[in-house]
Amino acid sequence: MSANQTVASAEDLVAQVDTGARNPQGRQKYIIPVMCFSWALYQLYIASELPFILTSLTGIDFFQFIGNLSISRKIHLAFSIALAVLAFPLLKTSPRKTIPWYDWILIGCGVFAMLYMIAMNTNIANRAGDFSHANIQFDMTVALIGMAALTVAVYRALGLPLVIVAAVLAGYVFIGGGNWGGASFVKGMWHFWMQEEGVFGKPLAVSTQTIFLFVLFGAILEKAGAGGYFIKIAFALLGHFKGGPAKAAVIASALSGLYSGSSIANTVTTGTFTIPLMKRTGFSAEKAGAVEVASSTNGQLMPPVMGAAAFLIAEFTGVEYTTLLKHALLPALVSYIALVYIVHIEACKLNLKGLPKHPSKKTFINKLIGFLGGFIFISLMFLLVYVTLGWVKANFPALSVFTVMSISLLIYLVLLYIASKRPDLEKDDPEAPITELPVASDTAWTGLYFLIPIIILLWCILPTPERLSAHISAYYACLAMMFISLTQHPLKALFRGESKFWQECKTGISECVDGIISGSRNMISIGIATAAAGVIVGSISITGAHGIVGEFVEFLSGGNLMIMLILVAIMSLILGMGLPTTANYLVVAGLMAPVIVALGAKSGLIVPLVAVHLFVFYFGILADDTPPVGLAAYAAAAISKGDPIKTGVQGFAYDIRTALLPFLFLFNTELLLMNVTFYKAIFVFIIATVAMMLFAAATQGWFMFKSRKWESVALLLIAFTLFRPGYWLDQISPEFNVKSGAQALLLAESLPADAQMRVRITGPDFDDYETPNNTSIILKLGPKADGETRLTNAGLQIMQEDGKVIIDALTWDSKHKQLDQVFTFGELDDPVIIDTVLMVNQRFAKEFFYIPALLLLALIMFLQLGREKQHKLEVQQA
Repeated sequence: MSANQTVASAEDLVAQVDTGARNPQGRQKYIIPVMCFSWALYQLYIASELPFILTSLTGIDFFQFIGNLSISRKIHLAFSIALAVLAFPLLKTSPRKTIPWYDWILIGCGVFAMLYMIAMNTNIANRAGDFSHANIQFDMTVALIGMAALTVAVYRALGLPLVIVAAVLAGYVFIGGGNWGGASFVKGMWHFWMQEEGVFGKPLAVSTQTIFLFVLFGAILEKAGAGGYFIKIAFALLGHFKGGPAKAAVIASALSGLYSGSSIANTVTTGTFTIPLMKRTGFSAEKAGAVEVASSTNGQLMPPVMGAAAFLIAEFTGVEYTTLLKHALLPALVSYIALVYIVHIEACKLNLKGLPKHPSKKTFINKLIGFLGGFIFISLMFLLVYVTLGWVKANFPALSVFTVMSISLLIYLVLLYIASKRPDLEKDDPEAPITELPVASDTAWTGLYFLIPIIILLWCILPTPERLSAHISAYYACLAMMFISLTQHPLKALFRGESKFWQECKTGISECVDGIISGSRNMISIGIATAAAGVIVGSISITGAHGIVGEFVEFLSGGNLMIMLILVAIMSLILGMGLPTTANYLVVAGLMAPVIVALGAKSGLIVPLVAVHLFVFYFGILADDTPPVGLAAYAAAAISKGDPIKTGVQGFAYDIRTALLPFLFLFNTELLLMNVTFYKAIFVFIIATVAMMLFAAATQGWFMFKSRKWESVALLLIAFTLFRPGYWLDQISPEFNVKSGAQALLLAESLPADAQMRVRITGPDFDDYETPNNTSIILKLGPKADGETRLTNAGLQIMQEDGKVIIDALTWDSKHKQLDQVFTFGELDDPVIIDTVLMVNQRFAKEFFYIPALLLLALIMFLQLGREKQHKLEVQQA
């Protein structure tokens, strides 16, 4: 099989999974591209000010009506269903070059159901819950047609697994079981289709408003050449090191992960070039593919996009998007640094060399001066921009936007002019021999302007003077990227004095249009997935189905916290198999996150909700390299010509470090940069990086040199101590001093203002009041007052009786409303009580345990260096 055939095979897999394998020819050739282009234009329209401007100019409400979030969800889903039917064939034997007649019927059904919802939007809202209305039968007919069209679209775009999960949960809504008696057909279908708690719920809203624009931005960026630029930069910087191509693959995949929404697409985009080079430098086909798979799946964990799931996580956990990015950043960086180290270890084991470096007459001092000069130039440029914007905003606020545009344009023209004086980066043939690596500085200048829209995005979205919402930030970044895509080629031709200006204009238009169409095709499966997730979330909200999963996990784990977490991790892996990132997260978060929250609280583990969602998200993502499904592994194997199962197994072995992180940040939330100062964050980052590298060294059996077994075990112990020193401290001095619940009022009164108090609550179960239940919560006590007042301020209505502190009910504004689904309040014979209060003990700093760990590490380093020195002497004597 030739290199081109290999790449085509991998790209076919991406098409089948992500974008659709059908590309009609003949008279139908432009149907899908035109529809994709129209979808993107509509999404840009509703993100802009145009709906308000056109309405104010014309007085026609229609322009603003179709931009309304409630209406735009329906239009968004109409495009998703229509394109899913057009782009994804029904069966393997279905035509790929033409659109069969039955697909048009299905599209008509889906679009009709959406148009009805749009036309009757106000009418339906006004009669919500009135199941005796004259139109109810027609409503149900439309809902049934819409649900059927969505089901077929889910099957086509996402496969049978998600259909089964959604169907089982939807069936439970109607049939019932356990403590859920079942809903009538009308009530269930109304919940799923006619209101915004099912199909048209939060997931679809986030997809409509935010995810589309980020995916569109990434697609235009990729088509404009940024992906190839990032790969070239990575190779120019790292290619000459041991295992250079593999290290470059890791960095290139991390950079692609900044904007890519698919681990499979990431694997093919970077792996097409990196995998053959890894093989040529000594990696086996399976290991070359596994490195790419591990780095590409980890790309889905990399902020700011996180496989387009970041916005959904923020929505479901209630944290700000920028706060989520802070929480997710450190684990992603640590994981990537450790993967680079694993690649280095593999290169050391195989005694691999790097690729030939470009000969340079520059001395180290000259290189250092050049690097510092470039760094200072860029830093001064950004400082100038920051100061200028601050001055303009303070003195001429109306000119702020114009100033930003002018400065961005000026910087773009300067960087593009510099790039035009260097040859354009060409797409390399990975099978061709490489005589030397490109010069890093020259390579960097050829595409530095690609960073402008990324900086605009980050500038708008992060806490800066110009901070905007996520979707508006993405909108401006898309406009900037479209401008660059359209103008980079003709302006380069102009700067070079070439006569092909108009030809390059056509090239720019073609690339921009291709990027827009690609962005829409990438969104098909995401739009369908978020609609299907609405069925899952809606089923759980009406039935509490996750409680059944929780009972099952609790039964299997026997109440053991670690076993419970391992079971949840395994179930998240299974549920995530074969699903794209967004669908993956929505399924595992809907079913498994509540299980950790409920069972963890029973065991005394109280962690922020965002940590729980990141836990299940991590394991859902790892399904992409987990056999036997592991779609990213199949894509990599198609390029490497290796065994896909072995590739997946090796990729998962590399990703063990990633699987470790979720367990660690559940017990040590400092790894998510929670409640840490800036300097503490730097300290945590350094310690976590060292610990993860030691863990990687232990699992690879190689540290500085080949490790003995006891050294690997010792490295695991050191890594664990660095990650969670509090474990050893807990063995010496318990974290909490357990007090009787009867003292709760006195203890609450004694604590300082704005203190927190951890309590364990027991009482009759919500589903079966004859069965006892328990959970733990943290109460925020507020200002100083008597104990009863402070507990009331914390959300609990308290009464004392027979030496017990009884929780009679929750206050109307309580932050602990979840307790209403845990306990039966108001039982006189068996009340809900505060059973125990856990007061934090005053202990010495847990970081003291770093000292023996680092001393043991120094001993291992000393022994390994001694063995290597002895080995070299023996070789010399021989």
